[in-house]
Amino acid sequence: MLVKTSGSAVYGVEAITITIEVNSLASGKEPMIVGLPDNAVKESLHRIESTFKTHGYHMPRNKVVVNMAPADLRKSGTAFDLPIALGILAASGQLANPEALSKYVIMGELSLDGEVRPIKGALPIAIQARKEGLKGFIVPAANAREAGLVNNLEVYGVSHIKEVLDYFENDEKGLTQTIINTREEFFNAQYDFELDFADVKGQENIKRALEIAAAGGHNAILIGPPGAGKTMLAKRLPTILPPLSLQEALETTKIHSVAGKLPENATLVARRPFRSPHHTISDVALVGGGGIPQPGEISLAHNGVLFLDELPEFKRTVLEVMRQPMEERRVTISRAKIAVDFPASFMLIASMNPCPCGFYNHPDRECTCPPGAVQKYLNKVSGPLLDRIDLHVEVTPVAFSELTSSARQEGSLSIRERVIIARDRQAERFTQSEGVYCNAQMGSRMLKEICVLNEASSKLLKTAMEKLNLSARAYDRILKVARTVADLSASADIKAEHLAEAIQYRSLDRENWAG
Repeated sequence: MLVKTSGSAVYGVEAITITIEVNSLASGKEPMIVGLPDNAVKESLHRIESTFKTHGYHMPRNKVVVNMAPADLRKSGTAFDLPIALGILAASGQLANPEALSKYVIMGELSLDGEVRPIKGALPIAIQARKEGLKGFIVPAANAREAGLVNNLEVYGVSHIKEVLDYFENDEKGLTQTIINTREEFFNAQYDFELDFADVKGQENIKRALEIAAAGGHNAILIGPPGAGKTMLAKRLPTILPPLSLQEALETTKIHSVAGKLPENATLVARRPFRSPHHTISDVALVGGGGIPQPGEISLAHNGVLFLDELPEFKRTVLEVMRQPMEERRVTISRAKIAVDFPASFMLIASMNPCPCGFYNHPDRECTCPPGAVQKYLNKVSGPLLDRIDLHVEVTPVAFSELTSSARQEGSLSIRERVIIARDRQAERFTQSEGVYCNAQMGSRMLKEICVLNEASSKLLKTAMEKLNLSARAYDRILKVARTVADLSASADIKAEHLAEAIQYRSLDRENWAG
């Protein structure tokens, strides 16, 4: 008897429906799986046989062929255990109502006693199932809320294969549909932060720089001695970024779902992600890859912040592979038979000490590095990477009087309101520009049209370039940052004071900065 059901394979952040055809043949003994399965899929037969014996079913003694179509795509992982098991039972006459299987996408890993374990990529699988007009999605209970975000699709979470068998034996009755109020859960979680800028004593100039970075989507680097608060400030940046839109939240959730990074029983990712990989990270872990490509840290930071602490300690090759994704805001990973795209639109926030000992330019402590060590340390970070960082912010230690002050600090919520207003101005400005949503994304041609300087501002910029020995690459960055400062001030034009503030954020471009 030939039976068909559906599973799904995830490539990139999209799912492809896999038709699982099971036929019980008269001749032969060994069951076999065809259609480019990997070892994990082939091993499912052993898990399935143990499950059958535990619950009084039997593996057919005649030959059973399981075909996974399309047969030219490699199938991997353990999530096909459940649909294959149901197909074998139906094809061998041990499951009533076998025709109903074709109306569902069924996914789940089986334990030896029939427990259904979680899978990766439940959200993109559910989206694809709805596109193809399938009735429902039977998914492990731990993934049910994630899949339940998709409307017009019946989602049933199951903890054990017995629940699924009873459902089909009882004419598709007995399981409770998972229904999620997506918008309510999403909007309720948007302002739920554990961190707040009100916790930070002093450092008003650094808070201002991060407000500018958030308002314009600018990359930034914080340079200062150990203990000055660089990491503390960076971790609070997501609290002042504009809230995710529903579409952005869906994109972000899909990436985290595919990577298996969503917590159990999670729904939408409601807050902008903050990823902080260790400096020993490899190229593949950062940008993504593997035999079957998986998203890396830059994709997990999509629509959020990627924080690289102690930037010069990262391997040079790791930093260099980020350059293209930072420009294109996506990364393409190509293999012999497949190429997948992962979104990678993130804000880069980096931190570093100014020198190996950490005390170059410190107001109270003397630098103990030998001559040339400062420049050598800075040279670990390439010029092309620094060229993609708009704000260079010098962080100084907090004075004792500020640490012990009882004065109330400005909270993230009020800063966020100013950032949202500035972003709204940019959204209106770039309405006709596809793919450009904030000042940091402006190209050279757009820069000439939008960042027009009056005579006084042009003179100020010329003087700054000459007096501070700013490099040529600083010019465009200063204009972009000045435009953001003007947006925060609700100014239609870039004024001299906006330009002056932007100029001070180019420390590393000064030719004499390292002595």
